Amino acid sequence: MQDKLHNPDGWRFCVAPMIDVTDKHCRYFHRLLAPQARLYTEMITTGALMHGDVARHLDFDPAEEPVALQLGGSEPEALADSAKLGQQWGYNEINLNCGCPSERVQRGAFGACLMAEPQLVADCIKAMQDAVTIPVTVKHRLGLNYDDSYGFVRDFVGAIHDTGCRVFIVHARNAVLKGLSPKDNREIPPLRYDTAARLKIDFPDSIFVLNGGIAQADQSMELLRQFDGVMLGRAAWHQPGVLSEISRAMAPDTVLPEPAQIIQAMQSYAVRQIEQGVPLRMIVKPMLGWMSGRPGSRFWRRTLSDARLLNQNDAGLLDKAWSDLVLRTADATY
Repeated sequence: MQDKLHNPDGWRFCVAPMIDVTDKHCRYFHRLLAPQARLYTEMITTGALMHGDVARHLDFDPAEEPVALQLGGSEPEALADSAKLGQQWGYNEINLNCGCPSERVQRGAFGACLMAEPQLVADCIKAMQDAVTIPVTVKHRLGLNYDDSYGFVRDFVGAIHDTGCRVFIVHARNAVLKGLSPKDNREIPPLRYDTAARLKIDFPDSIFVLNGGIAQADQSMELLRQFDGVMLGRAAWHQPGVLSEISRAMAPDTVLPEPAQIIQAMQSYAVRQIEQGVPLRMIVKPMLGWMSGRPGSRFWRRTLSDARLLNQNDAGLLDKAWSDLVLRTADATY
């Protein structure tokens, strides 16, 4: 049964699965900023694992742990086989995507579409639970299109709860399947934290992690009074420094690496990855917004997005960008 969780506090601070964002390079960087956060892969479809390059999709650095594999799919057998692969590769959790509203996902009849079929989701969860010994969890929305009825999401969660699943990551908006882009779906449907909080009351033996609209440390700490965990999405991409701020707020005694140490760690990581044929631009991409809001942030972003410099594939660019930034902002504190 999945209700026997290894560490119920392990979901207190999470970084969301984001397609084309949370690849292994991004997660390695985020781990340096947030030593205790639970990190999620971008959604990986069962088809990609059953018929593609498994190593390319599932390989990760041990430093990323705890890291969860998010799967996209709707066939119990394929999800079970993919979950088994995830456990074999060392992931700490398998998460089923029931929230993505993109057209690609809709064509495959999974993601947010699955919220209309709670029994199918329950069958998928049960198949994965039978295949692995690590937690199997669900990430979902509050509803579909413009149906704001609480009963819809309560019954959806209830069907999954009956399988023994005890971790629910709630993106506290509806998913509008027609007429809104994925970007619009992250912004236009109104946030309904109060509805998500009702789930916590109705299923008190479960862990509910809140996702959607969370961007600041103070806000995160306030929400943790109602929920078991918070999950940051785009804020972690646009302003990754907030991960360090939340880490300090949650665990004031935790010693976080200084920016210069993070640069050194990322440069060493980049050297190893470049030796394996990874372009430097892929490694530094998640670092572009790190200095957001600080003196010299434009210079930092401009240097690490300069195609001429990136094409040299020299990991030393990180140290150069940092040293130049420090010289330009000698009076600033980092």
